[in-house]
Amino acid sequence: MACPRSRRRSASETPRQARRRPGEWLIDVFLWPPPLVFIALVAVLAYVLHRRWQLVVMVVIGLLLILNLGYWTETMQTLALVISATFLSLVIGIPIGILCAHRPLVYAVIRPILDLMQTLPTFVYLIPTLILFGLGVAPGLISTIVFAVAAPIRLTYLGIHGVPSPLLEAGEAFGATRRQLLFKVELPHALPTIMAGLTQCIMLSLSMVVIAALVGADGLGKPVVRALNSVNVPMGFEAGLCIVILAVILDRLVKSERPVGGAH
Repeated sequence: MACPRSRRRSASETPRQARRRPGEWLIDVFLWPPPLVFIALVAVLAYVLHRRWQLVVMVVIGLLLILNLGYWTETMQTLALVISATFLSLVIGIPIGILCAHRPLVYAVIRPILDLMQTLPTFVYLIPTLILFGLGVAPGLISTIVFAVAAPIRLTYLGIHGVPSPLLEAGEAFGATRRQLLFKVELPHALPTIMAGLTQCIMLSLSMVVIAALVGADGLGKPVVRALNSVNVPMGFEAGLCIVILAVILDRLVKSERPVGGAH
């Protein structure tokens, strides 16, 4: 069922050179199972997370459409980039958000930097990374992280900062240490807001797919760029449709059913 286009690799790369590229191992993990097996695994994950058959059917139909269009490899490359950028953004952003919530002076310093990161044109991120790392996955990944990391920082800060004082006072009254207050009071209460930051981070990372393709990152952005250069409307529509399908699937998989900001 897989189209030959989904198996192609740049003719200028030898297999050994491609294997050394950053993030290639994660792409290999996604491409290791046959596409139908991967689709089945994602469908099972969707059911386990949400217990909704409508979501399972939507996931299966969407991934089968991507496979039929012949963009399976490009989709897995994009998925690897998005997951890598999201994971690193969360690793960086959540601790910074916690620090900002506990240290108002730190947030006062970081806030204008976050505003600058979110308002600066995305193409500007590519210039220093392109100079330092050249063409390839690395500049695209770093630019994506810079663009997306503000979301987990802000929403983690808002979640921790919004913990009601009576909860903290009750924890202190029972003799909780700072660490216990953080892990047993603040983070559980802020979890819905942090999950909203995760969703935003994924969507922001996915929005950088086409931009990252301009500096050599693999994925669905490459056929979009080729379609723009050659005015190939069908190719651009197909690749754009695959990006939309992937965005909807990721959004539905990670979206929490719990209301943001609620205490549980």
